[in-house]
This record gives sequence, C-alpha cells and structure tokens, in this order.
Amino acid sequence: MHETKKRVVELINALEKSWKSAGFTERQQKLEKFTIELEDPAIWNDNLRAQEVSKQHAKLKTVLDPWNSLHAKLQELLELTELEDESLKDEIHTQLASAQKQLALLQEDLKYNGPYDDHDVILRLHAGAGGVDAMDWTAMLERMYLRWAEKAGYKTEVIEESTGDEAGIKSAVISVSGVNAYGKLQREHGVHRLVRLSPFNADNLRQTSFAMVEVLPQIDAPEEVEVDEKDLRVDVFRAGGHGGQSVNTTDSAVRITHIPTNIVVSIQNERSQLQNKETAMKILRSKLAQLQLEQHAEKIGELKGPNQEAAWGNQIRNYVLHPYTLVKDTKTKFEVKDVEKVLNGELEPFLN
Repeated sequence: MHETKKRVVELINALEKSWKSAGFTERQQKLEKFTIELEDPAIWNDNLRAQEVSKQHAKLKTVLDPWNSLHAKLQELLELTELEDESLKDEIHTQLASAQKQLALLQEDLKYNGPYDDHDVILRLHAGAGGVDAMDWTAMLERMYLRWAEKAGYKTEVIEESTGDEAGIKSAVISVSGVNAYGKLQREHGVHRLVRLSPFNADNLRQTSFAMVEVLPQIDAPEEVEVDEKDLRVDVFRAGGHGGQSVNTTDSAVRITHIPTNIVVSIQNERSQLQNKETAMKILRSKLAQLQLEQHAEKIGELKGPNQEAAWGNQIRNYVLHPYTLVKDTKTKFEVKDVEKVLNGELEPFLN
C-alpha cells in the first residue's frame, strides 16, 4: 500500500502543478465571483448582464469542474490507501489507473493556450471554383462539421445559409460553442479541395471543386477587438427569402464593410435590422481577430485585406474520391484513406 499511496500523492502533485501553471486559480476565483453574482436576484434587472454572466459562469464550470472532480477523487483514494486495507487493493489500483488516464487527457487540453483558443467559433463556408459541384461540396463540408460537433459534444447553430440555385449551398455561417472550440478547429481554416466524378455532369466526368472554410474566434465582447466606427460603411437593404409575413417588406438586412481591409459581412437572417447589425459586427470583429493572428499585427489599423482565393494552389486539404480514395493535409502530409469516415465527422486525427 505504501507504493500505491506514493503514486496517488505524485498524481495529486502533478494535478496541482498543472492547475497552477494553467492559471486556473484565478479562473476559480472568477467562477466564485460569478456564482455570488448570479445568486443575487437583482442581476436579472439587467437582462444582458445576466445572460453574459450566466454564459461566462457556464464556460468556466465546464473547464474547471473536471479538474475539481479529479482532485476530490484523488483525495478520496489517498484516504483509502491510509486505511491499509488489503481487500481494497484491487479497487484502488483500478481507480488509480482511471485517474491517471483522466489527468493525461486534461493535461492534453492545456495545449490550447493561444489568445483565443478557449473561445467559441464562427465557421464561415463559401463555395469557390467549381460551379454547382463547388456548392454541393460546400454543403458536404457543412454536414461534416455539424456531425463532428455533435459527436464531440459541441453546440451548433446555423446563423445564416444561402442555398444554391441548382444544388448545395453558396455560403453558410455556423456558430460552434464548447470548450476550446477555436483551439480545436483553427487548423481547418483554409481552402478545401474535392476531386470526384461529378453527379451534375451528364458525361460523369472527373471534377475538381473548391470551398473556403473560415474558422473565426467568436468575439462577444466589443472591447476584445476595438473597431473604429469611422472605418465602417453600413448599408441596409431588403432581405431576400421565400416570402411570408414580414419578409421582404422592410430594409432589415445589413451589410457592413470594413474600409481599411475591404472585409464585407452581410446578414439578413433576423427580422430586426438591429439584430442583424449586432450579428454582422460580431462576425466582423471575429474576422479581424483571425486576420490579426494570421498577419501577426498588434493593431487593427495595421491589417491588410485577405487575399486567399478558394481555388487551385491554395488548398490546405485534398479529398479525393476518384480514381482512388484519400484525404490528405498539404502541410502536415497526414492522410486517411477512408474518405467517407472523414466526411461523416471523424475529424479528430486531423485536428490533433
């Protein structure tokens, strides 16, 4: 039992060291502050503040609870080893092995320590070169990411979607919420290329299609990325749609152009012009934050406009369905032969 007790103490020390180096002590204090704030009924007099605190509270709990639970479990194990009861030996060994695996997984998550790694994600998909095939390919990618998120326990919401005239989608905006969502998905940012026999070609010829995947850290707080109002051009227009009450009757759609970078964000999903503007600004701030990371710029004013096209030569990953099957990253050279598995959301090998 002495050796087992020593291993438990080593695990507790390793956990506490990781906790401290990750800055979780400060986060725990913040969590406790939010808990006290939410227990005060007066907070609900300011609905927006209450929603923001609730969101931050839930996010911190999701991160810290597994660490606190494991620490409590190890303390219980330590107490059991001090009983010197040989009949508990097998049970303690089983629990210790489980705790070691759990700690290894928690420590693995600590690699997500970039400035926005713990943020939620705004995923923007755009059809590139390839006509109808490219729009169908964009819809396939949307399905792939939604399936991955569902399997990984992330919450998703399709904010906006523009369907193709014949098939697929021209573009989509999706929010992905969960622990280290941006840290997990950031490597998906770039052009994705598909090679297959086209289902839209009468001669069933091989077709190459492209789609752009933008992975943006969701910037909820305006102070995180400050945008000068003088740098914005805001246009309102009549929302398109399939008709119905209050649709196409008001100028509720909003288009915001960031003049220095020429980034354009257009939203028409909500009924209210104000809601559309808020969503567009959130996406614009997120896009500027991503651009800042890419260009290593200290200030928004130093940014240049993005210039990557969803076309040949820019792809980060190739998905080949004909004449053979293969998914291959162009940078890491990592590859998987089972394309269907990847398209069904099995993305972890690429994300890791």
